[in-house]
Amino acid sequence: MPEPRDAQRLFRPGPWTTFTMTVLLWAAGTLAIAGEVSLGVAANFTDTTRDLIKRFEADTGHRVSASFGSTGKLYAQIRNGAPFDVFMAADARRPELIEQAGAGVPGSRFTYARGRLALWSPTADAFSRGEAYLEEQSFARLAMANPKTAPYGLAARQVLEHLGLWQPLQTRLVRGDSIAQAFQFVVSRNAQAGFVAMSQVIAWEAALAPSERGTLWQIPQRLYQPIDQQAILLAHGADNDAARSWMAFLQSETAMAIIRDYGYDTGQTTAE
Repeated sequence: MPEPRDAQRLFRPGPWTTFTMTVLLWAAGTLAIAGEVSLGVAANFTDTTRDLIKRFEADTGHRVSASFGSTGKLYAQIRNGAPFDVFMAADARRPELIEQAGAGVPGSRFTYARGRLALWSPTADAFSRGEAYLEEQSFARLAMANPKTAPYGLAARQVLEHLGLWQPLQTRLVRGDSIAQAFQFVVSRNAQAGFVAMSQVIAWEAALAPSERGTLWQIPQRLYQPIDQQAILLAHGADNDAARSWMAFLQSETAMAIIRDYGYDTGQTTAE
């Protein structure tokens, strides 16, 4: 049996033991303060959100889960008790309604991006002038999102109404539940062209050679109302530090630079 002095010598922590214990204590502390935030995000913002999540998780240690869908359907889910912490809509109206209904934290609503609508075909040289292409109706199917549930669909309808083509094109329109589904109609060539978010085109064509890219018309802002996309901290996330950190991150220059890279306009516009 070793003497007490020998026992002390045997169990005296060395430098590597001390270092290991320090790392473990740091990791335990990090896990204790790291949180989780659940997002309900408009479908047009899918690719952008995924890049934002990577940066946010790397910077904060928090974990993020996101569900993507049309703004109208996400709004309905939230009103029916869906446990999202943050709602990132593709319009300003639904977050405002959420706030008015008491389902959102007062004063937390702000515009995180202004979307851009585009007419796009994956076929090169499908048209030279977008407006003329629509007027000539030289396509069998034209995709768009549902105007009742998707703000980008409403913007597409406004463009067609402005051009006097809403009624003439009814038999050629195919409607997706969200702008993501409308984009898939075009990518799969079930529609020859479609009204999509500019951000979707940027994400899709980023890895393509110039000769492989499609035909794009960036629709002038005068043809549709601004697509101001607002976020609001929901009542479910009011006491969630990770949710509040996400809201602050969205307004940071780091996040806004990523958002601009996807073709959105940005600004720190607080909702009134």
